[in-house]
Amino acid sequence: MPAERFRALNRRRLRRLPLLSPRQWRRRLLFWLGAALIGLVAVAFAELADAAQHLFLRVAAVHPLLVFLVAPAGLALSLVLTRRLFPGAQGSGIPQVIAALHEPDPARAGALLTLRIAFGKVLLTLLGMASGASIGREGPTVQVGAAIMHALSRWQRLPRPEMVRVLVLAGGAAGVAAAFNTPLAGLVFAIEELSHSFRSRSGGMTLTAVVIAGITATAVLGNYVYFGVSEAQLALGPAWLAVVVCGVAGGLAGGLFSSALLHLPRLLPGAVRRFAGRRPAGFAALCGVLLALIGWLSGGTSYGTGYEQARMLLEMQPGLPADFALWKLLATVVSYLSGIPGGIFAPSLSVGAGIGALLPPLLPGAPAAAVVLLGMVAYFAGVVQAPITAAVIVLEMTSNHAMAVPLMATALVALLVSRLVCRRPLYSTMATRFMAAQR
Repeated sequence: MPAERFRALNRRRLRRLPLLSPRQWRRRLLFWLGAALIGLVAVAFAELADAAQHLFLRVAAVHPLLVFLVAPAGLALSLVLTRRLFPGAQGSGIPQVIAALHEPDPARAGALLTLRIAFGKVLLTLLGMASGASIGREGPTVQVGAAIMHALSRWQRLPRPEMVRVLVLAGGAAGVAAAFNTPLAGLVFAIEELSHSFRSRSGGMTLTAVVIAGITATAVLGNYVYFGVSEAQLALGPAWLAVVVCGVAGGLAGGLFSSALLHLPRLLPGAVRRFAGRRPAGFAALCGVLLALIGWLSGGTSYGTGYEQARMLLEMQPGLPADFALWKLLATVVSYLSGIPGGIFAPSLSVGAGIGALLPPLLPGAPAAAVVLLGMVAYFAGVVQAPITAAVIVLEMTSNHAMAVPLMATALVALLVSRLVCRRPLYSTMATRFMAAQR
């Protein structure tokens, strides 16, 4: 009898070991499947987003004035569906993930990351793109990835809220990695922007999710580079003046953009604010009219994510108006003010490329292609005030390691300038507002 008890005790002890515990292996397998699912969803989302944009462009090609009907109707419908069926899906999705990670009440945190909201996020972002809104899919993919991991944590009935937060963080990072095919940027984004910290356990799980989601996306789409391979370089010397000029210009524009998103709703005339409060769908339709007007003035270049325009600028292709960056920035502000779901990652990158394209005449010693890259990272860093993420994401999206140090230096300058005009980081401030609205 003592021998049988000894053997039973040993078996129980062995089952508690992490590498031999059946329960731990079930959790690992579900986690790996969740990361792979995020990669598949990100790929499907990307394909559908491209189809939605092409649909809008085909409609606009029939007659330019059709946009003045499609944009108001699409934005109004998206807002109505958001408020009635998918509350919590508005905006980019990144503030919701940050709020969920820092919300002490698990029930309130979970309310921001339901699968219902994730489905609505995808559906309504596609509707916004099909209506010509200047939005991106990358921020929404972060919320979708976090929602998938949160659902897995509920199915596994994890006992500790801390473990749920780790899974949510890993899901958000995997969303960034799969959306851009930038695994390192996904990991850095999770540390710098989502969690504002690094712990060994969360770091390991985040890295695992990023790798699995990235492998899944690559298996479907191939090992592509988001903006194609850039060979631009910036020699050390007088050409480095571009780092300062781009950092100041991009940081100032990015800070003003972030400040506009945070404060403009309160600075609108009283009559406009009252109209938006009483008739939110009517206000969204009005934003759609403004969006169509901006698109008409920009020659149609302000619609959608701005991916094609940014690629044209990086490859030094002609065809874009000199004031593209201004129109794209205005279109993104109007799209956000309408209240529809949609991200600002891709539009911000295209605005930054547009700013960079304006600066080469002021910097004759710097290659124009390199200045466009610096403008892109400067504006993006100015908007999100996460310089490491900005530098790494542009570096990975262009596969240009020769520009690593100039990109990082430009992002740092842009951060310092952006903080002069927008003291509070955009996503963190929005997350705080989400948390306050839940109470």
